[in-house]
Amino acid sequence: MTLTKLTKELLTNQFKQIKVIATDIDGTLTKKGEFSSQLLSTLEQLQKHNIQVILITGRSAGWCQGLVNYLPVWGIIAENGGVYCLKDNQEITPLTAINDIKKHRKSLQYNFEYLKSQFPQLITSSDNQFRITDWTFDCHELTQGELLNIKQICDKNNWGFTYSHIQGHLKPIEQNKAKALMMIKETYFKQLSFQEIMTVGDSPNDESLFNADIFPISVGVSNILKYTERLQYKPIYLTNLSEIYGFCELANFLIELKKRLDYE
Repeated sequence: MTLTKLTKELLTNQFKQIKVIATDIDGTLTKKGEFSSQLLSTLEQLQKHNIQVILITGRSAGWCQGLVNYLPVWGIIAENGGVYCLKDNQEITPLTAINDIKKHRKSLQYNFEYLKSQFPQLITSSDNQFRITDWTFDCHELTQGELLNIKQICDKNNWGFTYSHIQGHLKPIEQNKAKALMMIKETYFKQLSFQEIMTVGDSPNDESLFNADIFPISVGVSNILKYTERLQYKPIYLTNLSEIYGFCELANFLIELKKRLDYE
């Protein structure tokens, strides 16, 4: 499958209906792992032109409750679809049904410790203490072969597993970003069609957002190219630039299009 590079002409024809952008954070909105003034300015401009932004990330519930308080976004889906938090109501709300959180976390810890017995270099992520639905470990030093082996162990034992360029996630098997976004759409954006929602990402944990049978307009920032050969679902479109520069490239095209349509 050949990814289609973004052009202004393409956006004019295909993207004029977009009302919501659901975007990953790390590697998509960051520059070398940090936020920038460029990001804040772009989010403010999208808000000004009535394009809602939903952040959808593997980061913890605790981190995201803080982020939604400060950023000009509609809300955040955290833990790869496990929970969400709104700008107007910053209560952490589950999306994955967990009857006993304490028991659930003990099970996740047990599973992680088994993986650590097979891969002694695994280190629990610093934000793991702020999580509800998943258990994370740092994975930026793991090889692709090691990540594949971890996934095979998880598949065999009926555990969910996904990863980005920074973290590996042990999680409920049914939990993913696409399922969570669909639930949010049906609850808060029922009037919108899926053609009015754009999904954006850069890593394997964004893969479910690239399923064209659900989300017909998906975009990868160009740093996703290092993963595309390993993805079952690939983004339809590709930015010319990487990380936050790619997201801003996309956002600026959409803002220009919105301005043009407003004048017509």
